[in-house]
Amino acid sequence: MTTPVTELFGPLLAGGGAAYLGEPVTQSAHARQAAALAEAAGAAEALVVAALLHDIGWLTGGRDEDHAERGGRLLARWLPAAVSEPVRLHVEAKRWLCATDAAYHDHLSAASKRTLLRQGGPMTPPEAEAWIASPWAPDAVRLRRWDDDAKEPDRVVPDLGHWAQLLGGLLGGRP
Repeated sequence: MTTPVTELFGPLLAGGGAAYLGEPVTQSAHARQAAALAEAAGAAEALVVAALLHDIGWLTGGRDEDHAERGGRLLARWLPAAVSEPVRLHVEAKRWLCATDAAYHDHLSAASKRTLLRQGGPMTPPEAEAWIASPWAPDAVRLRRWDDDAKEPDRVVPDLGHWAQLLGGLLGGRP
């Protein structure tokens, strides 16, 4: 029987050892690094879980252009919008940052620059202005920055179990 925790952690356990899109870390290491960065920044619990699960759409069959939407939909089945919406918007956050912060694009890894093109490229000024008005945009931008910085091959972070209780709390005690 599939439970919310097994469905949410399962892809990280099953496919998390795979290389992460040409980055020097695995999918699991990337997810755990993003969550650890969010935790260190004092982010709300929901945003820490969003950082941990932000690429679940990749691990469940998504592609460059749809993994965020796919992940957001999956997470919305069990978790509050404070988790699912930043996940759903984290690709758009990259597009927004590229449109509004001249130095941001230079900070992106080569792999992120390649995927940016398939994800629509930088937003136009009207798109950027409309997008940032979303109530979840600020959290998506924070998540995006942790995503970008979560690619260090030697960074030591907790194992996945470290966040199990946090996830369980957001699931309302469902196993």
